[in-house]
This record gives sequence, structure tokens and C-alpha cells, in this order.
Amino acid sequence: MKTIVICSGGLDSVTLAHRVAAEHSLVGLLSFDYGQRHKKELDSAAMCAKRLGVPHQIIDIQHIGKSLSGSALTDNIDVPDGHYEEETMRVTVVPNRNPIMLAIAFGIAAANDADAVAAAVHGGDHFIYPDCRPDFVAAFQNMQDKALDGYASIQLLTPYVHGSKADIVTDGARHNVPFAQTWSCYKGNETHCGRCGTCVERREAFHLAGVDDPTTYADADFWRAATSGAI
Repeated sequence: MKTIVICSGGLDSVTLAHRVAAEHSLVGLLSFDYGQRHKKELDSAAMCAKRLGVPHQIIDIQHIGKSLSGSALTDNIDVPDGHYEEETMRVTVVPNRNPIMLAIAFGIAAANDADAVAAAVHGGDHFIYPDCRPDFVAAFQNMQDKALDGYASIQLLTPYVHGSKADIVTDGARHNVPFAQTWSCYKGNETHCGRCGTCVERREAFHLAGVDDPTTYADADFWRAATSGAI
């Protein structure tokens, strides 16, 4: 299938891009600038596209992002430390982010005769991100089938939706993903902080997968306390 991958530049979406390149026909990477507090992930997405030899398009939706206020990912709000499965992490929700991005991606896919759009939503996101859950994926596919009826037939590929972050790391190792060239941290400092939800989940995933983590963290051991509930 001719597939467009929504690629933020994080570990999950870069791994997905490598998987799609191996299993389908990867026709391009699509990233979004929604006014996130740093752009390091977008640089990683650009490196991934160059590595895989496909076009990389960044869609500017900053004006939309400014209206989706109240998230630590877009506003001047401190990013909390700890594990994703904590109530404090709800402050990282950007309302309707995935439906907005996916709707744009499906339009681009239809205009370019692509067969599929791939997104790296996974089981670890389900607790706080409703637009990463299996029922959302099914509902969005149903909506797009109706929206493009008679014009295009595009599949939403979400191979990790029932899997864990550790499963993604395992898959990435299988596809020789250069993990050090991905960016996950919400804080956007010189190195991964090691304390925010996505750093904790990343560090834990490598541990559970039994894969060496090449990431440099400012606090490389915080994840142990966070995942044991000792913080």
C-alpha cells in the first residue's frame, strides 16, 4: 500500500516509518507544527525522512494550536514529572489533536492517491489520551469511509494500537531504527530530562524490551521511582 506516515519525530512514529518502509510503499512523512513548546521532534522527523529517502512535509497549524489552550505541550505550563498513568499527566492533553491531524492527513492522502495513513498510537497512551484508543481509531475510519465515499478508499494503519511502548522498541530494534536520532522529551532541553511522562515511559520501554537505550537523560534513574510509585 502507498502509505503516508504521520511522524512527529518521536520514538514511536519513527519506528512506524521504518516498519512501513519495510512492509509497504512509504510515500512520505507528514509532521505538524501545532505550536508545541519545542521543535526538536520535527528535526528528528526530517532526519528520518532523509534516511528513508522520502519527502517530508510539515503542516503549519500553529494558529489552530493557539486555540487549543490549557496543555503543558502548548502553553506556559510546567510539564509534570512522573509516569503517564498519573492524573497529573492529563495536563499534557491537547484537545482533539489527533482527529485534526488525521483529517488533514487523510485529505492529503486522498489528493495524492495514497492507500493508507499510518499513525503510531499505542496502548500506553490509552489512559490519558482518548484519541489514541481503539474505539477512536475505528470511529475515525468509519467517518473517513463516509467522508471520502466514491472519491477515495484510505485505510488508517495503527499497528501498535493494542501494543505497548516496549513492543515498539522491540519492533524498532528489528527494523534497525537509530533510536538515538529520535526525540521524546516534552521539555526540549539539551538532553532528555528523564523525568517527564514520555521520558519515563521511554526509559521503561527499553528496559522491558531488553534493548540497550542509547538515549542521554539528565536524570537516568528517575524512571525506577516513577514506575514503582515511589515518588
